[in-house]
Amino acid sequence: MKIDLVGQIIVGGFDGDAFPQIFARELSAGRRGGVILFKRNVPSVEAAHALCRSILRAAPADMPPFIGVDQEGGRVTRLPPPALSLPPMRDLARVGDPDLVAQAARIVATELRAIGLNLNFAPVLDVDTEPDNPVIGDRAFGSDPAAVSRFGIAYLTGLQNGGVMACGKHFPGHGDTRVDSHLGLPVVEHARSRLDQIELVPFRAAIGAGIAALMTAHIVCEKIDPGVPATLSRAICTDLLRGELGFFGVLFSDDLHMKAIAARSSIEDAAVAAVRAGCDAVLVCRSEDAQARVFDALAREAERDSVFRERCAEAVTRGLEARRSRPPCPAATSDDLRAAVGGQANADLTVQIGAKKP
Repeated sequence: MKIDLVGQIIVGGFDGDAFPQIFARELSAGRRGGVILFKRNVPSVEAAHALCRSILRAAPADMPPFIGVDQEGGRVTRLPPPALSLPPMRDLARVGDPDLVAQAARIVATELRAIGLNLNFAPVLDVDTEPDNPVIGDRAFGSDPAAVSRFGIAYLTGLQNGGVMACGKHFPGHGDTRVDSHLGLPVVEHARSRLDQIELVPFRAAIGAGIAALMTAHIVCEKIDPGVPATLSRAICTDLLRGELGFFGVLFSDDLHMKAIAARSSIEDAAVAAVRAGCDAVLVCRSEDAQARVFDALAREAERDSVFRERCAEAVTRGLEARRSRPPCPAATSDDLRAAVGGQANADLTVQIGAKKP
């Protein structure tokens, strides 16, 4: 593997609704694997479409990028109208119809694909067992692991049948915490037997259903790997997830800028540790300078350590296979975009969900 290809592991964010020249250059050279978009990048559906086309044009033809977004529903919705805005997952589950959830996710996928996105960082597979959880709450399908599994499978199936990769989060489960990992490092004290009965159930189900990707949680599971955040834990990312649960899709880290990680480690060291633990892609969402430093750190470590270089090669291969199977495919024209986003299916679904609300 060429050392520069370690950059394929980096999926980054940026400011503004125009693709920065520096990022475009790095993507074109194969030193980035893709992009995550936020509200700051997509003031309109048309602007999002133009941006995705720019990103795709910059990428090498044989290395289609990840172009991802957090389009969950409820309070975690990045795209503006007329893109479909779903209610929170908790409310969607209360409708009680997995087929309707799959239909909703299929419409989300159709719209994302027309805009030019090929990855949705959804569904949330956390089980919401802590009423004072500041970050999950209504983003989860509920507090029953069987229900979270049922609706999670419906959502991921709808997305992937619509041509968009689903990324379930946050492994191995962020639902029973009282600390927001954006602000601090949550610690879960549960025994492994409890994790098997509650937290891991939806992830096992999603893996069995063929989910394309998962995202790590920046939490410590004290009974599995004391003191080590799951994102940086080989015991969790490799031994548990790959070895025991049999997941061989793409594993994303959550954003390495989050304080659960950033308050304890440089972003360079965290990226190396995450890849060594088993992550195939690292999210560096806010700083192009940080992305450059992460690239340098990965490249230095790959040059120094042949075992790490092999781990990087595995990660790059896994990411490329996923992207080549579902490359970005933005609508060819503005008319095609308008036909796909905010159309009658979107309106009909909104009516159906409203009619079935308990």
